[in-house]
Amino acid sequence: MTQERARLRATFNQDALLYDQARPGYPEALFDDIVALTSLPPNGRLLEIGCGTGQATLPLARRGYHILGIELGDNMAAVARRNLAPYPHVNILTEAFEDWQLEEEVFDLAYSATAFHWIDPAISFQKTARALKPSGTIALFWHVHVQSEASQGFFEEVEQIYRRLVPEQQEKYGQLFWPHEIREPVKAEIEQTNLFRDVSVHRYLWDVTYDAASYLRLLDTYSNHRILEQQQHDRLFQEIVDLINSRYHGRITKGYLALLYIAQRK
Repeated sequence: MTQERARLRATFNQDALLYDQARPGYPEALFDDIVALTSLPPNGRLLEIGCGTGQATLPLARRGYHILGIELGDNMAAVARRNLAPYPHVNILTEAFEDWQLEEEVFDLAYSATAFHWIDPAISFQKTARALKPSGTIALFWHVHVQSEASQGFFEEVEQIYRRLVPEQQEKYGQLFWPHEIREPVKAEIEQTNLFRDVSVHRYLWDVTYDAASYLRLLDTYSNHRILEQQQHDRLFQEIVDLINSRYHGRITKGYLALLYIAQRK
């Protein structure tokens, strides 16, 4: 892993509470599908890779599964333990997945929510496959930021702010695509490992409405915003606030697409 990638990965731990409060969760239908499509047994044993503050841990903990969550950031892990305190069958381990002492062929499901891309690709799929029972399944899912009819042109306008102030960020956080334009690259990536079979992809769309303050809090959970120089950061955020308040009556709507990839260990 490059130093820059490691630096970006570490930014999430700087304000774990903000991450927990500002990041959107995932639709309940996604977790229902994971349970149904992977044929998880009651009291099944789950491995979560990069559990963060437990946003994707909690829905499965409520369903009664035994979960080992691995989280690199100590602050993130502390928030996760607090959020999951009512569930004694959940254990959060503070460690990099790359360094974790592998437990071979003991998990019914290994899953990761908007985190698997941070794991060293030389290790990620191979180590995950070895952790699974021969009948085990992998479930990987990510948020994708997409256009929504309800956004009413906000993201086209905000893209111009990024172009002027932080052109290096524009491609990642300015222009948004429509859901039907979003490809599914992880499907081929999983297939090419030759470790899994029967890869399926499932899509979940929803909208979230933000006022100016809550939208800025969301932006501050993204690594590429957190590493901006303070003056650049403040100017960008001020112009976004001014746009929301002057052109969108203080509230904007953002579209989300969750992509879920499920595959069975070979």
